[in-house]
Amino acid sequence: MPSSPSSTSGARTRRRRPPTDGPQVRAFIEQALTVSKGRHAGENIVLRRWQGTLIDDLYELRSAEGLRRYRRGLIGLPRKNGKSALGSGIALYGLFDEPGAEVYSCGGDKEQARIVFGEARRSVEASPILSEHLKVYKDAIEFPEGHAVYRVLSSEAYTKEGLNPSLVVFDEVHVQPNDDLWDTMALGMGAREQPLLIGITTAGSRYGPTGEESLCYRMWQYGNAVAAGEIDDPTFFFRWWCAPDEADYRDPKVWRVANPALGDFLYEEDFAVAVRTTRESEFRTKRLNQWVSSMTTWLPQGAWDVTEGGEAIEEHADVCLGFDGSLNNDSTGIVAASCGPKPHIEVVECWERPHGANNEWQVPIVDVEEAIRQACRRWNVREIACDPFRWQRSMQLLEAEGLPIVEFPQNMSRMTPATSRFYEAVVNKTLTHAPDPRLARHLAACVLRTDARGARLSKESKHSARKIDLAIGAVMAYERAVTFVPVPKAEPLVAWR
Repeated sequence: MPSSPSSTSGARTRRRRPPTDGPQVRAFIEQALTVSKGRHAGENIVLRRWQGTLIDDLYELRSAEGLRRYRRGLIGLPRKNGKSALGSGIALYGLFDEPGAEVYSCGGDKEQARIVFGEARRSVEASPILSEHLKVYKDAIEFPEGHAVYRVLSSEAYTKEGLNPSLVVFDEVHVQPNDDLWDTMALGMGAREQPLLIGITTAGSRYGPTGEESLCYRMWQYGNAVAAGEIDDPTFFFRWWCAPDEADYRDPKVWRVANPALGDFLYEEDFAVAVRTTRESEFRTKRLNQWVSSMTTWLPQGAWDVTEGGEAIEEHADVCLGFDGSLNNDSTGIVAASCGPKPHIEVVECWERPHGANNEWQVPIVDVEEAIRQACRRWNVREIACDPFRWQRSMQLLEAEGLPIVEFPQNMSRMTPATSRFYEAVVNKTLTHAPDPRLARHLAACVLRTDARGARLSKESKHSARKIDLAIGAVMAYERAVTFVPVPKAEPLVAWR
């Protein structure tokens, strides 16, 4: 299944397929639903293989209990790949899924929510079997025999308290103005044995009107972290079709990677026209399902991935460490760079607030200090570059123990040339690095802000929950590693080894 390089959700290998309710869901969709538009309008829907696989995976069972595995999820597809038809099929099946089912279509506004509902209503009206059992209204479909109902909802969450949803289909999550409706529906599902809250969307804006990361973007980040094994959440379903970040958006091969329906019910001629007449950022977002920042991204797309590889740093090799951190509610990281003309970069350690931790979580200072000591035992650490802000006591303690602490204030005079040097090394492939999703994630969160004082690395928004500490540490470590001048030494720098 095509997916983003950062989204490994489609790259699973299994010796035996888990049990699933997918076949009966697929059978319902193909027997009950019809194509609503185009030259095949009125004909029964025929699911493609990729759609069937998606449904089978979404309705996977926990074999021990016989209940479904997933309770929340996000499905990402570029425009016109059949998201609305897929959502309507899932919603209609939910009417028959359990007695007293409550199914809801949600959107940023009621008109958005009606898109999926409208597909479902047209299918009911065109099906003699469904229309015999279901009653269709303007904004609702009832299944009287099962005491079940399917309704359209808009974004005003305060009016939705007291609902008991069994299934919710969120169309185009990226247009949700805030988290309120999603949270209200999620909390309303507590009495259901196997509820499903699923978002079906295209990429959109990374940030909401208040400057905070949007609901959809945070869910996409969460899904990637689950797929990469960074977060253990077996109840969250994630599939995201998109082109690789570094791909040429004008290449038809790239279009096919992101669009599973291209060449089937989605036409390449339309892409050829759109790519000539549409802004690149809009084409990448809507047709390649990529998150495109409106700010100046720092590293070129894909450049960091190209430099992956190289030999691991050997024991007792000369290295410089870069340290950047906070004390609470953010992250702290240590990065090593081997000294020499082509440094190799490795993450020593990273501490991030665990998912779900309260705002009182703090970085374990003792663990950070010990990790630095361990690095000095492993390698011949020439310098430990750090900004002492908030960590002055720890740095003084380590320096008193004989460790080579070097102050590296994160001001323009130091960070601007260091950032430029690191950028040139990545673009010119004069560094290598060990594969580490944490460092890649921190680098991807950086943007380059330029003002009268110069250019500096920053988060895309001061409210952003994304972390960049490993990126800052890597820049500092690399800067010291390539500028360090070896001097003859009669004895180890760190006497306490």
